[in-house]
Amino acid sequence: MSEDLFGNVLATADAGVGSLSFADLPDQPLAVRMRPRSLDELVGQDHLLVPGSVLRRLAETTAPMSVFLWGPPGVGKTTIAAIVAQASQRRFVELSAVTAGVKEVRNELKTAKDELARGRQTVLFIDEVHRFSKAQQDVLLPAVENRLVTLIAATTENPSFSVISPLLSRSVLLTLNSLQDSHIEKVVDRALGDERGLAGRIELAPQAKTMLIRLSGGDARRSLTYLEEAAAGASAVASKTITVEILQASVDKAAVRYDRDGDQHYDVISAFIKSVRGSDVQAALHYLARMIEAGEDARFIARRLIVLASEDIGMASPTVLQLCVAAAQAVQLIGMPEGRITLAHATIAAAMAPKSNAVVLAVDSAISDLRAGKIGQVPAHLRDAHYQSAKKYGHGVGYKYAHDFPHGVAAQQYLPDELEGVRYYVPTDHGQEALVLERWATLQELLRTTAP
Repeated sequence: MSEDLFGNVLATADAGVGSLSFADLPDQPLAVRMRPRSLDELVGQDHLLVPGSVLRRLAETTAPMSVFLWGPPGVGKTTIAAIVAQASQRRFVELSAVTAGVKEVRNELKTAKDELARGRQTVLFIDEVHRFSKAQQDVLLPAVENRLVTLIAATTENPSFSVISPLLSRSVLLTLNSLQDSHIEKVVDRALGDERGLAGRIELAPQAKTMLIRLSGGDARRSLTYLEEAAAGASAVASKTITVEILQASVDKAAVRYDRDGDQHYDVISAFIKSVRGSDVQAALHYLARMIEAGEDARFIARRLIVLASEDIGMASPTVLQLCVAAAQAVQLIGMPEGRITLAHATIAAAMAPKSNAVVLAVDSAISDLRAGKIGQVPAHLRDAHYQSAKKYGHGVGYKYAHDFPHGVAAQQYLPDELEGVRYYVPTDHGQEALVLERWATLQELLRTTAP
């Protein structure tokens, strides 16, 4: 164990000490040095700061609770944990879900239980909790339920998707708002003048400030990162003013507003899939470009296209699945940026193809029957007849070999009695599935009329 500057015990290095450690050291990034020291310095989250609110009680009392902080990047989730760490006299442990595993979590909870027996409470902060598996989240349940720790968990993903229900139901969910331009301006102005920041050594030209706020995309951390780089750029040319030109030179290009580990990840991929499904090739390419520019894993995009090829196109254009699989293999072989062309190829083909969801409806309908208990016994004549006493039980008796009949179709009972007559797959008349529909109708007739 080690202690931070507040005298609070931190997690072991193996568990992944996070960004709150040693935040006051002068060589820390500007975004770290400028973290608000109290709730009153927090910007953009007024709805959480009313007297008596959960957030106020979290920072001002020692009553154990479990809190999830959900919001986009750079709006203050980690900052709130830092404020609680400084304001309370409780033991503070920080874990990052990127590096911590079940072993580290169990060790910290055991230590917290021992400390509680000595009369000392623990605040456990878990950053990026959405990266924990369900098994890892399960480990937290007893500690939360029995109030062994005050849990503060930060996530950029919707907890409804990323957090197990038992843990979420035992916690308070606080939603942090995206920051507006006025909030970012306040953060920037504070950093320009504060002793912890640039201390008035550098000025920011009005037009450069406007550009900086726009480039930050509502992310306070990003705005301070850009400001720090621009200040260094100004110093390098012996200028006391950050101009538009200096800012542009310091920030190569604005990152697309897309958090590939958060809600933006789900929103953009959702829009991509729905655009392909809706046959809008221009929109599909737009969202594909957004994902590529944001650094999304190309293999993830390829996998989604493979799923879409069966779910939304299916037998209406069966070769699209082959194309999407080939695209995934090509991306794996050639990597990026060349892989963008292959992904665009597959995207265009999928968007332009005729659509049918008959395949997914068919399999989901069959699964639904199974889950409803509609299973039944395999008909005796279809059962395995390759062992010595099979005929004794009637297995295989009366089975009709399809190749002995006209058209290679033998009319006999294939489904269990309970499911006789069900229709799972019903082709549409879209694209090539129209040909499948003709074949399907022919097969239905042959299965009813083929002579023994």
